[in-house]
Amino acid sequence: MTAIPAPRPRAPRRGLRRAGVTAAVLAVALTAWLLGRQALAGFGGIEDLPLPGGAELGDRPYQVTAEFADVLSLVPHSSVKVNDVPVGRVTGIRLAGDGWTALVTLRINGDVELPANAVARLEQSGLLGEKYVQLAPPGDRAPRGRLADGDTIPLDRTTRTTEVEEVFGALSMLLSGGGVEQIATISGELNAMMAGNEPELRSVLGRLHTLTTSLDANKDNITAAIGGLDALAVSLAGHETEITTALDGLPPGLEALAGQRTELVDMLTALDDLSGTAVATVEQSRDDVVAGLEALAPVLRNLADAGQSLPDSLQVLATYPFTDEVLTGIKGDYLNAYLHLVAAPGTELIPPLDPGRGPSPEGGAG
Repeated sequence: MTAIPAPRPRAPRRGLRRAGVTAAVLAVALTAWLLGRQALAGFGGIEDLPLPGGAELGDRPYQVTAEFADVLSLVPHSSVKVNDVPVGRVTGIRLAGDGWTALVTLRINGDVELPANAVARLEQSGLLGEKYVQLAPPGDRAPRGRLADGDTIPLDRTTRTTEVEEVFGALSMLLSGGGVEQIATISGELNAMMAGNEPELRSVLGRLHTLTTSLDANKDNITAAIGGLDALAVSLAGHETEITTALDGLPPGLEALAGQRTELVDMLTALDDLSGTAVATVEQSRDDVVAGLEALAPVLRNLADAGQSLPDSLQVLATYPFTDEVLTGIKGDYLNAYLHLVAAPGTELIPPLDPGRGPSPEGGAG
């Protein structure tokens, strides 16, 4: 006969009881903590619990509100990062008063300094990762000030990344919505257009290369021309009233010209006849005019050589023989002039002078 083994004794259930007691104690403690938090801070559910491993906010965090046109699947307690380093978390998401803008409340570590014109971007940690808010200085302008508690990042400084669903949706439209067929049609039309026109296309490409090279070489001039047009536009804007008045006065002037069209045509016809006569006269007297100009050349050359002497001589012509320097010797309102004439030796005076004879009593010569 085969011996039947005796049944093994059962293990004690003391460890199971301890585990059950521990779980019960933890459940009671968690329930009490949740109830206390709900009573004290308005606990709204499990989503109000902080996520483990979040950023350290420090002793003096500050709060900032960012306006987004679309927050996608962003949830409270999501991370707030600077240079991919967690510096805070999202504390709330609500709808703005306009009904179209999402207001995201960010709580940031007080030791993190950001400019007042910082930008916010909604990004994703991976292909299927969580959403988070990335803060950074502005890339297209100089940083200014410092982001402080209560500040708001407006809608024009917030953006978001492209969703994976959007990329897959665009790809599905391309593959199933006729996009490939359109590409095939476009490529067929291009082949038909280029067939037999290779020299012309090569010439067009060469001209385009020359044009782009010329534009690149003259970009400074183009920029200066655009700046000049801007200055002209500003100047015209400053004279808007005068321009409006001139434009309003154009119709009457055009009407007057239209009424005098016959006289204007006759005048232009007469000018044409006059120009013909003048041309004929000039052609007939061309040799004489050239000869006169050649004869006038030495006179003009001498006048040019005279230089400053000519105006100086014209200046003293009216006061000859006295120059302007005589005026410095006048004391009073008149001028006494004494003239001494000395005859050269051998000069005969008429009548002759007799030194030995004096005047007669009758006043005649002795």
